[in-house]
Amino acid sequence: MVLDSAQGQADEALLQLGKRLRADGYRFTCVSPATHARNNARDAARQATNVRDVFGWSRPFAPSLMPADLLHQLERAQVLTRCGELMASTVRWSSLDDLLLVHSAYPTHASDAVFFGPDSYRFAQVIHDHLQHRLSRVEHAVDIGCGTGVGALIIARAAQHAQVSAVDINPLALRYTAINAALAGINNVSVAAGDLLDGITGPFDLIVANPPYMLDLSARTYRHGGGALGEALSLRIVEQALERLSARGTLLLYTGVAIVEGRDGLLEAVRLRLAGPEWSWGYREIDPDVFGEQLAEPGYEHVERIAAVALTVTRNG
Repeated sequence: MVLDSAQGQADEALLQLGKRLRADGYRFTCVSPATHARNNARDAARQATNVRDVFGWSRPFAPSLMPADLLHQLERAQVLTRCGELMASTVRWSSLDDLLLVHSAYPTHASDAVFFGPDSYRFAQVIHDHLQHRLSRVEHAVDIGCGTGVGALIIARAAQHAQVSAVDINPLALRYTAINAALAGINNVSVAAGDLLDGITGPFDLIVANPPYMLDLSARTYRHGGGALGEALSLRIVEQALERLSARGTLLLYTGVAIVEGRDGLLEAVRLRLAGPEWSWGYREIDPDVFGEQLAEPGYEHVERIAAVALTVTRNG
């Protein structure tokens, strides 16, 4: 990805900020938006009292809280904003095992917000589980809608010989993925702008995706899945991925499904698509009830629950 000099300098400053936080032993587990809101609504949480409050909980802070060199680093990275007499970071840093990942600050209202949260941890576990049991070698892999790049980074570290592509339509996601890869010392990940698999060549031995799956009235890129109840993007990924899998290649799709009267529409759709001897596949609920607060939103009047699911498809050959 070609950067202009100003953006390149800002990204380098953000990378150095991540290195500083990691060296200082910073860690933060990113929670759901609802849990984040409840924590920040407490009286004692109105203003940051430490660095973790600033970069994990996205709380405003007094300039005197931050060491002068760290404050300067924030300014150089162009991730500092003012909240009256206080300041705030426009990025968060979250931990996944020994990875430290930059992503958008809470709340993620911006249309180009880069999301990381509980879904990311579950997605990572799906990939870890697959890689531990995979028999064939991964030479070419892709993370569709990479966001922070967590899928691509996990694969690239496990298969250091592999060529791993991280694809997203959001330029900010590609920037953050590149920074996260550099911070982790991973050099076999390349970022590419694109809508799903358009614009990159295949076939692929491993395709992973953790797409948005909500019905979002604002149609924010990181959250809106399209269709009647957020399922359209997941179905598009399945269709495109099946066309690009190599022999013995695998698709890992982690997503969410709106369950209506006990019916899983995604499962019904993929069951029809995967009928026949060409595919071996499995589908399981990882968590039967996620983002329950979404049921109060328009369009979800008949939805019983939202389930987190994982689809694994392998081309026989």
